[in-house]
Amino acid sequence: MHSERRPRLTPAIADVRRAVRTALAALPSSSGPEPLVLVALSGGPDSLALAAATAFEASKAGMRAGAVIVNHNLQDGSADVAAAAARQARDLGLDPVDIRSILVGDAGGPESAARDARYAALAEAAAEYGAIRVLLGHTLDDQAETVLLGLARGSGAGSLKGMAVDTGEYLRPLLAVARETTVQCCEDSGIVAWNDPHNLDTSYTRVRVRQTVLPLLESELGPGIRDALVRTADQAREDAEALDHFAEEMAEDLAEISEAGISLPVRALAANPAALRQRLIRLAVASEFHVSLSRTHTLEIARLVTDWRGQGPIDVPGVRVVRRENLLHFSAHSEERDAV
Repeated sequence: MHSERRPRLTPAIADVRRAVRTALAALPSSSGPEPLVLVALSGGPDSLALAAATAFEASKAGMRAGAVIVNHNLQDGSADVAAAAARQARDLGLDPVDIRSILVGDAGGPESAARDARYAALAEAAAEYGAIRVLLGHTLDDQAETVLLGLARGSGAGSLKGMAVDTGEYLRPLLAVARETTVQCCEDSGIVAWNDPHNLDTSYTRVRVRQTVLPLLESELGPGIRDALVRTADQAREDAEALDHFAEEMAEDLAEISEAGISLPVRALAANPAALRQRLIRLAVASEFHVSLSRTHTLEIARLVTDWRGQGPIDVPGVRVVRRENLLHFSAHSEERDAV
């Protein structure tokens, strides 16, 4: 049953609604029936604030809005939490409302395994219902944590640029909205949010960043660290997208594709800055062999251009690279093939 009393419009509710309205308005227009968006709803304050704002804004944007709740089955009572979130979604007027019960493996560690299983379930739900986007409740705080983790891991611009607002599959309307705003939005709306105990479990790296590292940085360096990290992510994303665009345009002109693999001219690679050269190498490997090169492997291949001393072939996972006749030749490589 829908609530008969609409919440008073407070600054927090207005901020969340405005963020959702802006994100939905930026989606490509559709000439068909009302497109559907699905909110990934955990029952926590971020996703509940997102669900409430989406329920309010979607029809104004000419869209339908539903919810998908993923039960990870990692805690006692998780089915009850999922059922409560589904009731809240229906009370908000979201339709369809779907609960997905999943089993989480252990590949890559608990955080990674849970994330992979969750995204697989969300993608499955989106495909089943024909949703144009799944809306995720990541906030400015989540973005700051992601950037800080990327910095700590030395992951380069790929991680430093953080999470994108729109990936074509997922939409994150709240990336410029602070977590404290989503909490206040729920309180102002009379919505009772569930607090995930995992968010307090310091065995998770992200929880330690949230509870200890970022507060320490704020204390020692002054306020505004979260905003500074997010601005860094925005700038890094702009730069990375520009370089990726240039690399793709150049690859179309430079790459020679044959049955044996793909080749890039050494002279052109050497003439370009390292950032473009390495992107061209990664792009060639990813497009032809569907392999994502690490930075270490990319630099090793780049030395065939920048530090050429007659080296023989270089083998990286799934790919063999050799310099011959002023070309870098990339071909499929496997231990099975070499054993023949």
